[in-house]
Amino acid sequence: MTRVSTVQNYNIMTSNLMKAQVRQNDVGAQVSSQKVASDLKGYAKNAEMLTAMRGTQTRINGLIDQSKMVGNRLEMQDTGLGRIGTATQSAREAIANSLAAGNATTLMQQLTASFGEVVQGLNTKSNGLYVFSGAKTDTATTTATVMTDLTAAAATTDLFQNDQYVQTNRVDEQTSAKTGILGDAVGVDVFDAFKQVQAYVDANGPFTGNLNDTQVSFLKGLLPTFDNAYKGVIDAQGKNGVTQKRFESAQKDLSNQADTLTTMVGGITDVDMADAATRLQAAQLAVQASAQVFSSLQQSSLLNVLK
Repeated sequence: MTRVSTVQNYNIMTSNLMKAQVRQNDVGAQVSSQKVASDLKGYAKNAEMLTAMRGTQTRINGLIDQSKMVGNRLEMQDTGLGRIGTATQSAREAIANSLAAGNATTLMQQLTASFGEVVQGLNTKSNGLYVFSGAKTDTATTTATVMTDLTAAAATTDLFQNDQYVQTNRVDEQTSAKTGILGDAVGVDVFDAFKQVQAYVDANGPFTGNLNDTQVSFLKGLLPTFDNAYKGVIDAQGKNGVTQKRFESAQKDLSNQADTLTTMVGGITDVDMADAATRLQAAQLAVQASAQVFSSLQQSSLLNVLK
């Protein structure tokens, strides 16, 4: 007698068809997302390792972002210090030129312009914040605007509004470095040099025309003062440059670590697309085959025989 059909055959073929469809959907999702799974359950024994690696990635990316911000501030500090140093040197050269010419007709105009540049350098901002004001980043580093402010103040330090907080930032996961520079640390000596000029003018009148012996003697005595002030600014700029290089090197190292981790995580989470495409094609064939068998089994129904 010819076998027609059984409930067991239908159950087996229905189960096979459903399993084939699930496999097709899973592989299709992998091909679409290019990821092995959408949650940690899909990574089985690698889930714990993956969690640890992603935690490390988050820390390193945070340090990279911080390094970029610190790098921007260090760059602005370098710009500000360069401006202060250049202005101080220009003032020194203006004095030396007046001495060489024996005439100081334009000396005060040149010194006034140089002092203005010093003030602008001290009040340098980065992202809207004053870089030389310590923790008081919303407050201008110095209140001085013109040279007469120097002699009007009881003490040079009164012209500076920065506090004494020197900012420190992490270079990497193990080390930190001081990145802040205080305005009074670089500005007091520079201001004092200009203050001597203003105090002389207040007491003896402005420099006009040819220099007399007293003026010559006074201006010659100023040259070492401006030299020392300039040296202090350049030393601060040099230290800032060393810190810049340190953070630049650390940022490169951190970026390399981040790239390595990305590759390692990708080795766990990313799908081998060639293999996935092959498995998807096999899953599709399995669905088609199961559907074909199921369809054939339907034709073997007892009802078809009775007809």
